[in-house]
Amino acid sequence: MKAIISLSGGMDSAVVLAEALAAERQVEAVGFFYGSHHNSYENKAAEAVAKHYGVPFRLIDLSGVMAGFKSNLLDGEVPEGHYEDASMSKTVVPGRNIIFASIVTGLAWSREAGEVWLGIHSGDHAIYPDCRPGFFWAMKRAVEEGADGRVTLVAPFLMNSKGHIVRRGLELGVPFGLTRTCYKPQQKPCGKCGSCTERLEAFASNGVEDPVEYGK
Repeated sequence: MKAIISLSGGMDSAVVLAEALAAERQVEAVGFFYGSHHNSYENKAAEAVAKHYGVPFRLIDLSGVMAGFKSNLLDGEVPEGHYEDASMSKTVVPGRNIIFASIVTGLAWSREAGEVWLGIHSGDHAIYPDCRPGFFWAMKRAVEEGADGRVTLVAPFLMNSKGHIVRRGLELGVPFGLTRTCYKPQQKPCGKCGSCTERLEAFASNGVEDPVEYGK
């Protein structure tokens, strides 16, 4: 079966890509440029991950569509601290996954791909409403109804922690060193924003060191 992967360049979607390939899917990857501070860095990472696996990668420009959206990821200072701190709610981009899943669904339908794979997981549930199980199951039903059964959504790590994702990625040999998780607009990841903090905790919980080099 053919599958389209929403590939952000982060570690979660990289493991999802590897999982889809392990499940013997014929994979294509899609990324989005939507104007976030870190977008150019993560898209380069997504391209590198796709190249590593030898899968086609398409970048879709949504910067004009999302220019008026309110989020510190788009316009403002990226907060530091733990991923579940209240301040991290400032990094919510309204409706981002609704938009991404809808566009990838249309692309999957057009490409005769029966599945769209997403990297949402339990670590996102506290802050991001469009990463929660209720959203996923509602969106899955909407996709299946709207595509007349031609496309369905798959979220293999919906109820799993980021630590679990790292463990599975290590089993699959995912090139974590190519991935980008940091929300800051800088060459090297900061190691201090909520996204970096959660990533570092996930590697630590598996007793391994994150292969990426952190800056300041």
